Amino acid sequence: MDSRIRRVRESDVDTVVELVHDLAEYEKAPQECHLTAGGLRSALFGESPALYGHVAEVGGEVVGFTLWFLNFSTWRGVHGIYLEDLYVCPELRGTGLGRALLAALAEECADRGYGRLEWWVLNWNPAVEFYTSLGARPMDEWTVYRLADEPLTALAEQARQAG
Repeated sequence: MDSRIRRVRESDVDTVVELVHDLAEYEKAPQECHLTAGGLRSALFGESPALYGHVAEVGGEVVGFTLWFLNFSTWRGVHGIYLEDLYVCPELRGTGLGRALLAALAEECADRGYGRLEWWVLNWNPAVEFYTSLGARPMDEWTVYRLADEPLTALAEQARQAG
């Protein structure tokens, strides 16, 4: 298989958006995916980009991606990478492309002195086995909290009124 992993390019944006929507379908939440090419282009290539990505190519066609950003560990005192999404087209899963995409992020961490690479996985996702085979471990003593939509807006309004 003629494949390679490389940094995402602006010319990849439309394909990556399609793949993100495919991922939302796979995760049984297509109605929650509102990503547009303009939004992704701005996040990746705008004036102050804070999102980064890699793509997997096979025969010159983009068939997988990672989108990631930096986080920071106050305890370790260094940045890390938070992997927002990793996706490989279903027909190419099991070919090593997912491992290669993760290896590219591990290389970013190693080259830049970042302390960790982390991500969330749905409990039912069969990729859990793959991730644990790499040595990743679940952080099951932590609970994820999220503010979004109306609760986020309401809390922001409280700050506006207080300030």
